Amino acid sequence: MNIEGLRSPRDKVGTLVYFGRMLDKIRLHAAEKLPADYVANLGEGFDKACVQLFGIAYDALVGRVKDGGTDEEILAWCHATGRKLTDQDQFIWNEFMRKRGWNDSASQRLVERKAESGFTARDDIQTFFDYMDADEGRKQAGHAG
Repeated sequence: MNIEGLRSPRDKVGTLVYFGRMLDKIRLHAAEKLPADYVANLGEGFDKACVQLFGIAYDALVGRVKDGGTDEEILAWCHATGRKLTDQDQFIWNEFMRKRGWNDSASQRLVERKAESGFTARDDIQTFFDYMDADEGRKQAGHAG
């Protein structure tokens, strides 16, 4: 399903993948435009991993996003409020996230999600980023490993 205002997890804010998507979900939820299927997982999964990377609470991030500002300003707030990520931290995060579901502990869950969505025969969906893009109608599947 295409969700207006929800970007691909591959899109970067600064040098980080996924971060902008998390901000989009917070903004869409605040505007009551986030589909119900997404609401139950707010602050969990990849969102939780992202805020833990900075050492901040998800609720604190939600409050900051609701205060307004650009993605870059909110990213700077995360660095100032939590911890400043090194280039190495950012590299490891991006590579881990980009490949999540491909030959790792989340692979079985990816198989399950593909089956739930009717994508069982889609061999081009090898990661969760591929899955999100395919599920949301973006033509970016097939970027694993």
